[in-house]
Amino acid sequence: MLWLDIKIMLENVTGLDRDALHIYGALAIQFSLALFFRRSLGSLWPWTVVLAAALANEYLDYQRLGLSKAPEALLRQEAYHDLWNTMLIPTVLMLIARFWPTWMIGKSKEVDGVHTNGLQSETAV
Repeated sequence: MLWLDIKIMLENVTGLDRDALHIYGALAIQFSLALFFRRSLGSLWPWTVVLAAALANEYLDYQRLGLSKAPEALLRQEAYHDLWNTMLIPTVLMLIARFWPTWMIGKSKEVDGVHTNGLQSETAV
């Protein structure tokens, strides 16, 4: 079974187009690796594996070109589109987790030295 056949089968089984499969596949790889190896999403390691998988996918797509040079420009344009589509969200998540880790969790409020995380603190009478 060729790589293209596998991708077509995934499209048919999931009902998603290739662009969506690129995005979901990238997120699945990034989150799975971060979770399994207990790494932060801010780590370059899960992001690098996503990039390697995206490049491998494009290489396998490029192999279907064969001897004809006519569709090479179109295939190159599709490859850039796929890489952009695949890497955008993992890159944004990696940058947020690395440089602004508290941005997604919010800030706790401190009342009389007690962290309340936005909840009313109960005081003993």
